[in-house]
Amino acid sequence: MSNVLILVDHASGNISKTAGELAAFGKRIGGVTALVLAEPGSGAVIADQLKTFEIEKILIAESAEFAIHGIPAIADAVASVLASHSPKALLISTSARGKEIAARVAVKSNSGLITDAIDLSENLIATQSIFGGSFNVHSHVKTGTPIITIRPSAIDFTATSSNPTIENVTVEISDVAKLVSINNMQPAVKGGRPELTEAKIVVSGGRGTNGDFSRVESFADSLGAAVGASRAATDAGWYPHTHQVGQTGKTVSPQLYVACGISGAIQHRAGMQTSKTIIAVNKDPEAPIFDLADLGIVGDLFAVLPQAEAAINAKKHG
Repeated sequence: MSNVLILVDHASGNISKTAGELAAFGKRIGGVTALVLAEPGSGAVIADQLKTFEIEKILIAESAEFAIHGIPAIADAVASVLASHSPKALLISTSARGKEIAARVAVKSNSGLITDAIDLSENLIATQSIFGGSFNVHSHVKTGTPIITIRPSAIDFTATSSNPTIENVTVEISDVAKLVSINNMQPAVKGGRPELTEAKIVVSGGRGTNGDFSRVESFADSLGAAVGASRAATDAGWYPHTHQVGQTGKTVSPQLYVACGISGAIQHRAGMQTSKTIIAVNKDPEAPIFDLADLGIVGDLFAVLPQAEAAINAKKHG
């Protein structure tokens, strides 16, 4: 295989938008082959959704073992396809799950690994943002098959149409991977807001909320945005840790990021500094977040957000 292999994220029969992003990056390098790992009987439904991306070929591997044994079984399957198809590179979306799969596959295939890339050139030079966005570094894998995880929303892509060939493949899952079994799984309860890492707009609150996220949530809803939080806010118990943005939380790269009452510590910046446009609202004119912001508003979020929300609603209904 001379194509780039992408691992397709999906849940409840629906693909993630990261599949389109990985396909767009893969197209820079060459042809794109998508790998779908699915429950028996569900692969074709997932593959059909990939026809809106520039993908030349879809490999489908179906097994009940993926749900039973989780990441170890998935990593074995990906490594098996890597060995049998010899792609130019393997692209996986950056997430806690994605990075673990990538690391396991790198070890199994004796390949180099680059994580959390924000850009990727046609000659497989990856760009990573480090030290809270203070520097960009360029990295290249020299050993084995380049395995690169890509930060969600790192690229814009346009839906298209394609007619990829589909191949059902058999993968090998080792006895070691089967040592761990998942006995029970409780799906996360989703609200009406977009998923944090996939949202086009994110509104986050920090210490400046004093524990009251009502204004942050209301403003986010007026924009159709996801809600995030700083580590200070989640550690204080003001907002769930699943919404934490930062080095020890989730990494986001939306079209618009609004930081409300967040000072801009380096660990928070590491999780949002690649956002396309950043707006900061903070009472402290010396807050570090203003160094990163495209637009800064010095003021109390409890005064600023209601006015902004009212203006947005007036625009929508006017």
